[in-house]
Amino acid sequence: MTATSTARGEQSIEYSPDDMMIAAAARALRGYRVCFVGIGLPSTAANLARATHSPDLVLVYESGTIGAKPTRLPLSIGDGELAETADAVVSVPEIFNYWVQGGRIDVGFLGAAQMDRFANLNSTTIGDYEHPAVRLPGAGGAPEIAASCKEVIVLIRQSHRTFVERLDFRTTVGFGEGPDDRRRWGLRGSGPTLVITDLGLLRPDPVTRELTMTALHPGVEIDQARAATPWELRVAEQLTTTEPLSEEELRGLRDLQATQDHG
Repeated sequence: MTATSTARGEQSIEYSPDDMMIAAAARALRGYRVCFVGIGLPSTAANLARATHSPDLVLVYESGTIGAKPTRLPLSIGDGELAETADAVVSVPEIFNYWVQGGRIDVGFLGAAQMDRFANLNSTTIGDYEHPAVRLPGAGGAPEIAASCKEVIVLIRQSHRTFVERLDFRTTVGFGEGPDDRRRWGLRGSGPTLVITDLGLLRPDPVTRELTMTALHPGVEIDQARAATPWELRVAEQLTTTEPLSEEELRGLRDLQATQDHG
């Protein structure tokens, strides 16, 4: 599936739902200073933000690199490009003990195999834990990131495979079962403030903390979002439409993707 936009009446440009997710995530980083980055779409989004509107954004990767400025998209958190271009390289315990748990990360990116209506995440197993249908990579640093980063942004595709009524395993806490759980459990960060999907944007309700659809990507109808969600999807009274990709964003994204193809 591709979408088409016309920038200021000029020629149309085509892009995929993943392109839209990446651009929306990059835009969401405006105003942040320190970002904890994961490999994949989050890394692409963070580097797109640096290449366009936020050149001073400090990228922190789980491997211990602080202030990485990769000239190509890294293949993993252990990619030598990150260490070679970083301002500093520290140990993994220092990343988590001093930077993450110390509240020094403005925003952390997370993804998952499953998410429920309160933005709790599963990256451990699909099916019964003892006899899983699929054994996933596991928690990594996600629980600490969700607990202690000042804010969290989740990137996940919206479908009945990923949006579920009940997680097969709760790897990472979003808002637990409602508004008071984070406080009761002593979690310092504010939790997920934004969920970006291939259909649009969701934010937690300020009272109930249940995810609410606040924006749709260009060309997406609300019935598509409802059909992709197994629970009764909350929808904002003033549902908006995200801006389509600009030529600058698409050019920056294609330049990054070209480095990955030829890196």
